[in-house]
Amino acid sequence: MIDVLAPGPYATVQDLGRPGYAHLGVPRSGAADAAGLRLANRLVGNPEGHAGLELTFGMARFGFRSGAWLAAAGAPCPMEIWNERGVISSAQGMGAPFWMAPGDELRIGSPERGLRTYLAVRGGIDVEPVLGSRSTDSLSGLGPAPLRAGTRLPVGEVRSLASISVDLAPPAAPPPPVLRVLAGPRDDWFSSDALAELCAQPYEVSQDSNRVGVRLRGPALRRAREGELPSEGMVTGAVQVPPSGQPIVFLTDHPPTGGYPVIGVVLAADLAVAAQARPGDRIRFRLAGR
Repeated sequence: MIDVLAPGPYATVQDLGRPGYAHLGVPRSGAADAAGLRLANRLVGNPEGHAGLELTFGMARFGFRSGAWLAAAGAPCPMEIWNERGVISSAQGMGAPFWMAPGDELRIGSPERGLRTYLAVRGGIDVEPVLGSRSTDSLSGLGPAPLRAGTRLPVGEVRSLASISVDLAPPAAPPPPVLRVLAGPRDDWFSSDALAELCAQPYEVSQDSNRVGVRLRGPALRRAREGELPSEGMVTGAVQVPPSGQPIVFLTDHPPTGGYPVIGVVLAADLAVAAQARPGDRIRFRLAGR
């Protein structure tokens, strides 16, 4: 068991989601930055889809009743290992596996950049799956509740897992704050210069952003049509534009359908950039292939 001593601003259990249920109104959910969770899992010898913890802006503390191998990826945070005598060491947790002895406490600070940090434990977080996934869905409420102080998290068996074979995954340079988009499917609902306007100036990430979507502030996108669309299917990365003209980039907890027109869709390769954008960051759009 892992004891949650302090969850930070917002922390959840996440795996790679529950695909295949959109026709029933169930979002895919899963890790907002899937590459971060995959890397953390690989570092401790887990399959990439094992459930781990998604920490929003760090600031979490966890206690370990038994020994465990951990690794973290995503937004880089300082980490310290404590016991009853005080600080033991600064954990080499970002991009490298590290050991927590029985009785140790892991203290995680706030990230120097980015928003979401992924903490994997060898064996995975073994909460009860719902529709084949252990992910917390902030929109529908499926899956385990967001973490709170006092939550106890079971850890899965490790006997059949691969050995830990990587000492370090060297940190990559942070990607540029640019989201490449494919135009449409409803770009014809906007003025002829709306796509150029979308890409002309940076947008600021709003504090109202969450796992459903990244809400942006910047140049308003003008419509060429009145009224609203009937609800239609939405995908992760859809850039939906409500009547305010301020775009929203859908993340993994987005609703399966929506009635506002979608001016473009962010490439899957750039979704991690959107997921790691914190309030106040400025991001730009660029038409794919240009």
